[in-house]
Amino acid sequence: MKKIPMQIVAVTGVGIRKTMVAIINYGLGNLGSIANMLKVIGEKSVITSDPEKIKNADRIILPGVGAFDAGMSKLNEGGLVDLIKEEAKNGKPILGICLGMQLLGNASEEGELPGLGLIDFECKKFNIPAEMNLKVPHMGWDIVEFKKDVPLLRGIEGRQRYYFVHTYHAVCKNPEDVMMTCDYGYEFACAVNKGNVYGVQFHPEKSHDFGMRLLENFVK
Repeated sequence: MKKIPMQIVAVTGVGIRKTMVAIINYGLGNLGSIANMLKVIGEKSVITSDPEKIKNADRIILPGVGAFDAGMSKLNEGGLVDLIKEEAKNGKPILGICLGMQLLGNASEEGELPGLGLIDFECKKFNIPAEMNLKVPHMGWDIVEFKKDVPLLRGIEGRQRYYFVHTYHAVCKNPEDVMMTCDYGYEFACAVNKGNVYGVQFHPEKSHDFGMRLLENFVK
């Protein structure tokens, strides 16, 4: 009987390993919500602070809720700063969410510690004129505008709405690093990208079908 070539076996789906996503656990963030949404779209994930598991994953998600210095302190205490930088340098796709996005930058007005420096931006506090009567933090559903064609956004069409909760926002040094913008008193960068590193200020895990499509793009 004629043997089936190995490459044909792979194409038919036999023995194909699903993408494994490492959700970094450094004590801050909606870890379970992200893992649950990945499960809904049929993707495997592990919530971990184990460097070996993070290295062996195909994708990395850096979540986060809270203050900038607290986030960077936790990453430093866990010995994760150099690891994340090395994985980014090696080309592994990384997605920062909310505080996780802010930590991808150089610094924040909220704190004193340096960020990961993976994308050239700093975080500034919203400075909205009082007469506009807009509350800070920026909280709730809001419309975004795509600014560049990147793999994370391909195939996503129509008016996109995501759920936000934040007081600080990214100010990119290079306009080409701005992936999405939102308008809250003024236009600001609500998502950033440089190469294999992505960051979104909103919460895709709380953004229903809109967030599900974005996370599905990230893992597939």
